[in-house]
Amino acid sequence: MLRTVAIIGHGAIARYVRAQLPALNITEIAAIVRSGKEIGDATPPCIAELNDLPSRPDLVIDCGGHQALAAHGPVALGLGIDVMTVSLGALADLQIERSLRDAGIAGGARLHLLSGAIGGLDALRSAAVGTISQVSYTGRKPPKGWRGSPAEAAIDLDAITAPTPHFNGTAREAALAYPKNANVAAAVALAGIGFDKTLVELIADPTVTENIHEIAVQGAFGTFHFQIAGMGLPDNPRSSALAAMSIVAALAEMQKPIGF
Repeated sequence: MLRTVAIIGHGAIARYVRAQLPALNITEIAAIVRSGKEIGDATPPCIAELNDLPSRPDLVIDCGGHQALAAHGPVALGLGIDVMTVSLGALADLQIERSLRDAGIAGGARLHLLSGAIGGLDALRSAAVGTISQVSYTGRKPPKGWRGSPAEAAIDLDAITAPTPHFNGTAREAALAYPKNANVAAAVALAGIGFDKTLVELIADPTVTENIHEIAVQGAFGTFHFQIAGMGLPDNPRSSALAAMSIVAALAEMQKPIGF
């Protein structure tokens, strides 16, 4: 069972996870933040490098995004500490993926990939045991949800009055181009037929207020299609509530003597 963790990040998802730890009888021994963002005399200590950990945690939880996983994930894995992450899009970068894989092998540790803002990946993983002919993911958000992304250069987010696609391509292309918006596409790819065979469409839709994720799969098992309309966290609507909840659910599952 887990006793101690270190959390990478200090944003809305990290704060949500921290708030749930006492109920799980898990203690956070350190928060890992960007250099220059350390908080003196904080409890738990706020540090910039894993090598400054006050003690060895049972698990490192990444809530900091692609760059944070790339920077700290290999260090933790190389030290033999398992890492849990929702930053799955980072694995579209072959150099980052190789660094994490090599560190995990060297340290005898595992990178745990969480479902984040999407569900149904258990069915997709099962289907991948057989032959899958097609997996498609469609991500639909209100225009403001695409601020700060390549969508701003592709379409006029302020002028559209109808659902407007701004990306069509593979999951790898989506994850690399939209590092803050395509973790779901990466999760679908990793659970199914991979980054280069999973088809992705991203849409700015002024008619919706939620982030809508759709998956359609065809294969030897049959077909399935499902949709999730996700809400953001109250203190940061751009952070998925379900992504934060998926971390807490995984931690809770690790505490159970019997579970999924």
